[in-house]
Amino acid sequence: MALTARVSVDPMRLEDVAAVHEIERLSFQTPWPAHAFEQELKGNRLARYLVARAGERVVGFAGIWSMVDDAHVTTFGVHPDWRRQGIGRHLLLNLAELSLVIGARRMTLEVRASNHAAQALYRTFDFDIVGHRPGYYTDDGEDALIMTTPELDGPAMRGRIATERARLAG
Repeated sequence: MALTARVSVDPMRLEDVAAVHEIERLSFQTPWPAHAFEQELKGNRLARYLVARAGERVVGFAGIWSMVDDAHVTTFGVHPDWRRQGIGRHLLLNLAELSLVIGARRMTLEVRASNHAAQALYRTFDFDIVGHRPGYYTDDGEDALIMTTPELDGPAMRGRIATERARLAG
């Protein structure tokens, strides 16, 4: 599917949960239940969630938890019909900017060892593999790779964020 609508990234709202849950269900072997997103939005003061919209349609989502001085990416998904359209790049850019706003020094995440497409996206934002969690995923026992950015407020990441913002704006 060609990207035919303008992409915007906004804070997730309760009315987005059904669409987010559908993407979650289509994307993951063990999806979060819809009520988990509702609880996160209503009661987790450490959590921030975003949705990507193509026109009015929710086509992706992502979330972080503010953990001391890290922004830990908790979830990240793009509707299968909208993958490889730049939606993930839009979300990751907005997560990086949000992480700066909340005072995080870096971003961290776990990713399936077999998810090479996600790893490639994360590398475009200078995430590096810094560790390994054997058997991390409870559904199938797959290992996770731990990926972390350099200092978000450093010149390299500030430059990367500016470059990505310009790239997506043009």
